[in-house]
Parts: sequence; structure tokens; C-alpha cells
Amino acid sequence: MRAATQNRFSAEAFRRRAAAQDPAHDPDAYGDHRLNPDIRHLIVRDGLDDAAVLVPVVDHGEEATVILTQRTTTLRRHSGQIAFPGGRIDAVDGSPEHAALREAEEEIGLAPSRVEIVGRMPDYVTGSGYRIRPVLSIVEPGFTLTLNPHEVEVAFEVPLSFLMDPANHRRESRIWQERERFYYTMPYGERFIWGVTAGILHMLYERLYAR
Repeated sequence: MRAATQNRFSAEAFRRRAAAQDPAHDPDAYGDHRLNPDIRHLIVRDGLDDAAVLVPVVDHGEEATVILTQRTTTLRRHSGQIAFPGGRIDAVDGSPEHAALREAEEEIGLAPSRVEIVGRMPDYVTGSGYRIRPVLSIVEPGFTLTLNPHEVEVAFEVPLSFLMDPANHRRESRIWQERERFYYTMPYGERFIWGVTAGILHMLYERLYAR
């Protein structure tokens, strides 16, 4: 039983699950409005900025991990938050996949030659005005990261099994602009994963591991 549980969270199992996703979905099904349907009209709207993030699953055999970053505290937006490598899709990017790879290389020095793209999840719409394309990937171990100190304070790995355990997905809320706003959190040791990053991870769980 233990071996079967471990194998469920291997990089190879992740690859198979990514390929087996149901392609049929509402393009606006996922986002911050999933937990806040009363303000859907404020989140799902025209004029959203296009962005892409890389979901980098590192192939450590039976127990894969996911690379996450902590943004520097000097950034103007989302400073100090836990995030996936990623950013805006620029005009020079031919695809969300290209943008995600480019941003990962610029932010943490992850060489594209180490990364295998294995799929993409539906768009995730954020309350901060972005339409994010999450790009699923498997990373060959043995890489060396070089962090961009202007954007990333630290990069770290979290076991995929921890992130895909619904017992670690907490639903919390706070008052923002006189409304109660709900969001997911996934505390991991001293790291507090929450907001959009936790929302994308919960979407990953729903689409690949909940069934």
C-alpha cells in the first residue's frame, strides 16, 4: 500500500494524469471567483492581463516535488508572497509555454533544457486582474538555480504529496473593501502558501488527483 501511495505522486504518474485531463471545461470556470461567486462579475471581465506560470514538478523518483518561490519584499505588487515562477505574456512570446519557460529562466535560472512541458491547465482568473495560464512541466533533477535578487528571495521545493493532500487545503477569509473574501491557504513549515498560488494548486488537485 505504501509503494502504491508513493507511486501516485511520482513524476511519471503526474505526466500520465496531466495527459488524461478532461479537455472540456468552461474557460472561466476557475479563479478567485470559485470561492467568491458574489463578485464573479468583478473578477471575470474584459481587459484582463495575460500571464503564464510554470508548475515545475521535479522528478525525484517516487516522491516528486514542486518548485515554488518567495517574492522579494521590495516588489511593488505581491511582495513576499509564495508564487510559481512566471509573469506576463509578452508580445515576443509565441505561447504561454514559452512565456512560462522564459520567466522561470529569468527569475530563478531554471534552464529550459531541464524542463519537459507535459500539459496545461485551464485559465485561472485573479481578483488582481490577470488571466493566468498554468503550464505543467517535469523538471530533470541536478539543476542549479540562480535567483534574480530583484524578484525572488528564495526558491524551495515542496513534496507533491503534501500539496495534493486535501487535508492541507484550508479555506480562510478576510475583509477586503468591506466584503468577506475567501481564499485557500496551504501552510508548509515556515512557508505560508495562499491566494492565487494556493488556488492554482487546489485546481491541480481537483483536475488531476481528486478522482
